[in-house]
Amino acid sequence: MDLDIALILGQDGITSGAIYALLALCILLVFTVTRILLIPLGEFSVFGALTLASIQAGTPSRIVWLLVVFFAFQLILDLYAGFRNKTPFHLRSHILWAIYIGLVVGAMYFLPLASLPMLIQVLLALAVITPLGPQIYRLFFQPLVAAKSLVLLIVSIAVHVALVGIGLLVFGPDGAQTQPFSDAVYQWGNLAVNSQTLYIIAAFFSMILVLWYFFGKTLYGKALRATAVNRVGAQLMGISPIFAGKITFAMAAFMGAFAGILIAPITTLYYDSGFIISLKGFVGAIIGGLASFPVAAAGSVAVGIIEAFSMFWASDYKEIIVFTLIIPFLLWKSLTSRHIEEDHE
Repeated sequence: MDLDIALILGQDGITSGAIYALLALCILLVFTVTRILLIPLGEFSVFGALTLASIQAGTPSRIVWLLVVFFAFQLILDLYAGFRNKTPFHLRSHILWAIYIGLVVGAMYFLPLASLPMLIQVLLALAVITPLGPQIYRLFFQPLVAAKSLVLLIVSIAVHVALVGIGLLVFGPDGAQTQPFSDAVYQWGNLAVNSQTLYIIAAFFSMILVLWYFFGKTLYGKALRATAVNRVGAQLMGISPIFAGKITFAMAAFMGAFAGILIAPITTLYYDSGFIISLKGFVGAIIGGLASFPVAAAGSVAVGIIEAFSMFWASDYKEIIVFTLIIPFLLWKSLTSRHIEEDHE
């Protein structure tokens, strides 16, 4: 291996690592706030990428009807909960939901999708996928908000399996790539840097800045941070765990779909590609101890670099090498952490 090859592999590793870092941040955010290990995070990425591919092909994505189905079930559950618990039914929020979903469906079927500017296509794809986050939380996790972590994990796996089946039904078995944001190539010495790589790195740092501002400067962000630090204390201060769960799932769906849109121009994604992608983000989250955002981001970039060099030296074993990385960190965590029974939290 010479220096030129090492630079190319390093570029590929940093590009992949930035994507894994975004997913690791989503996993940490959801886990610290809700105790839910979000297994179906990768499906948000795949759905976002394949939805954008459908839009660029000028074909309305049928994933919008999943929003309609989830909204119908959400409406039924809220009506039943209001009747059973004698609580007021929030008609205004459901009307706003209905208007939003109607606008998204109308945009998908009545706009000239293929001729829209790239930015509008990306925003439309994000507008379709992001609401799936709070809807999934409402339907599958909100009724179990006080359940044990093992129960939440089992439900998360079941949701993942169901979404993979829905992905096959909606998008079919064929993979797709999206159009690159730019075809420009910049020459830095002996290294040719693709503009798509620069977009991914810029998007990563931009998302970090947005999250820093959200959690440090906004009221909702401070509420989520308080919930992550102490769920019981935050609830005693009037912060609703259900509200926190919906917000975190919305953010995870947005960031997951955004990550999928970023990676779609450089790799072919299939309906079942999400699990492996999110699993590598999970490795980064484990390196961060499921607690530290900066360490998880750095660990995810390291995962991407190790994966890139493994493809060169031992391509048949690259997945094994990447997933073996979690073993020393899990061992270190088990030796240095004091176990606390969940019933005594």
